[in-house]
Amino acid sequence: MKSLKRLFSVLLVVCLSHFTLLQTAQAALIPTDQVARSVASASGQSPHDRLGELMSREDIAAQMEKLGVDPEQARARVDALTDEEAVLLADQLENAPAGGIIGAILLVFFVLLVTDILGFTKVFPFTRSVK
Repeated sequence: MKSLKRLFSVLLVVCLSHFTLLQTAQAALIPTDQVARSVASASGQSPHDRLGELMSREDIAAQMEKLGVDPEQARARVDALTDEEAVLLADQLENAPAGGIIGAILLVFFVLLVTDILGFTKVFPFTRSVK
């Protein structure tokens, strides 16, 4: 029993000595412009350059003209963006879905399905109304 007490006391001393060595972490807010600079430096290309490359593509210029937007005015507006806005816009363009139509079709389907289940419409024959 005495050796067990001695073992526990040694274990307790070792644990408490390691407890004093723990360090706390400090957190702080990071300004947006610092994040924008780090993202731009990590990609190796500034967000304005990435957007400029997108604007110079033939298919994008044709689509802008089709929508009634002058490509030169669009380039001027991209050049006038701040770094934070350019990073946000470039990220949104890179992460945007290619079609977008599939999401719209699924949204309409689910809305009609829910309204059928609630009994407001009768579009799908495989649903039963809760009314």
